[in-house]
Amino acid sequence: MTMQRNYFSILFFIRRTRLLKNGEAPIGLRITVNGQRAELQIKRSVPEKQWNAAKGCAIGKDRKTLELNQYLEMVRTKVYQIYRELSQDDKPINAEILKRMFNGESDSPQMLLEVFREHNKKYRELMGKDYVEGTVLRYERTVRYLEEMLLIKYNLKDIPLKDVNNAFILEFEHFVKATKGCAQNATVKYLKNLKKVVRLALANKWIEDDPFYDIHFHQTQSNRAFLTEEELNLIIKKDFDIPRLEVVRDIFVFCSLTGLAFTDVQHLTPGHISQDNTGAYWIRKPREKTNNMCNIPLLDMPRMIMEKYKEHPECIKKGVVLPVPSNQRMNSYLKEIADVCCIKKTLSTHIARHTFACVAIANKVSMESIVKMLGHTDIRTTKIYARLMDRTVSEEMNVLRQKFSV
Repeated sequence: MTMQRNYFSILFFIRRTRLLKNGEAPIGLRITVNGQRAELQIKRSVPEKQWNAAKGCAIGKDRKTLELNQYLEMVRTKVYQIYRELSQDDKPINAEILKRMFNGESDSPQMLLEVFREHNKKYRELMGKDYVEGTVLRYERTVRYLEEMLLIKYNLKDIPLKDVNNAFILEFEHFVKATKGCAQNATVKYLKNLKKVVRLALANKWIEDDPFYDIHFHQTQSNRAFLTEEELNLIIKKDFDIPRLEVVRDIFVFCSLTGLAFTDVQHLTPGHISQDNTGAYWIRKPREKTNNMCNIPLLDMPRMIMEKYKEHPECIKKGVVLPVPSNQRMNSYLKEIADVCCIKKTLSTHIARHTFACVAIANKVSMESIVKMLGHTDIRTTKIYARLMDRTVSEEMNVLRQKFSV
């Protein structure tokens, strides 16, 4: 996407209200780029009566006046030269950058997207080690959204970190919601990604003030869908004539009885399955998302599903336990399964994990055990499912309430 043309001008003016001790008015320089201004002093002054505001120069033929006008022309030339060099190198241009470069500050001020991309490059290099793909992709998406907003709202390719202020962050929040159609919780994730880079800038002293000061993140409570035991049994007992639906059903049931998330079951290998000294089978695997260890007793049904696909060509080829298709295909086939089983809920791969938690709570499994099996970092995350179950109990009791109403 090409940049629009910059509207650039410079103007010399005098400060009539700030006269010096010798009675002369100090001369200022105003730089304007696309309507944004920056002003600076050039350490020169002139008697008020000798200033031509229209031409931006001093009036007179004496040596002092000629030298002053010559200096003003030299300043003008220098600013234009800086502007041309930035344009030729296709670097970001705004009034503040021109002012800083004229004052001899860093030729390349730390820029938001430049720093952000370097941060993301390091994350991508550590993908699969310290960070999962989803995290890396979200940081890269944050940069793309910032890039789009800067071009649309400010006609800029990048912005100095020093210019990122409270108003800019609120503008980004609005852009992500209004233009990109993100809900509140997704928007908060992008803002947190931006905050991470801002903190990096603060730590390196590239900026002095925190633009996130007094900005608070508010996440809405997630409405996590799950299947009841009856609904899960409908899927388990259903016979499927179509092989692809049978495979997806088996993977969904496996996740519903182990609590594994999609990416974890996709990368589950025989090496993650072990036996204890009593002969019981366990899944011991670090979560792809957080690297927290999951310790899950393997029930008979998921173990039978494992055995069923032991010789599957896809499992042998990839060295995995189950032939898991892409998340998109899984979710598409799960909708077919829901229709066939007359389940009104919108099935997705992650509903299996929610189902496991809710079924475990309904069957009196302790919250501490569920935390270990799910690999949660915070028990408060797990307690969300307990609240869901409370709501379900209340809804189910409404049936009795209506039957025995007075």
